[in-house]
Amino acid sequence: MEIELNWIAIILAALSTMVVGSLWYGPLFGKVWAKLAKVNVNRNMSGVEAASLYMTAFLGSLITAIVLAMAAYVSYDFFGGSYLWNAVTITVLLWLGFTAARIHMHDSFETRPKKLTSLTLSHELVTLLIMAVIIGVWPV
Repeated sequence: MEIELNWIAIILAALSTMVVGSLWYGPLFGKVWAKLAKVNVNRNMSGVEAASLYMTAFLGSLITAIVLAMAAYVSYDFFGGSYLWNAVTITVLLWLGFTAARIHMHDSFETRPKKLTSLTLSHELVTLLIMAVIIGVWPV
């Protein structure tokens, strides 16, 4: 089987994570997150530091989008039906099995506040679902 990918959808999905993150950790939940995670949002970063941070975040999002698109394609190829439905379903399963289970375990051992864990898990689910919709409505 040859996996076909829509690179425009993948890049848009990766970019969407930057928008979601800026809203989530900005006006929506930024103050709560910063307090719970003990992050100083007023620290001064050089332009190089900020660029490096955002490029690393984008690269991670791009890798996630590629893997998500591949998983959606394999799911669609195997099960048939709606490409969008396959993308969303596989995303929820991957989030539950890899993201939610792993973050919950690590946060429990690190005794992080449960509210912080919930905030992180919710952000990841929303981010991944938006990526899945972008990939799912724009199949190959």
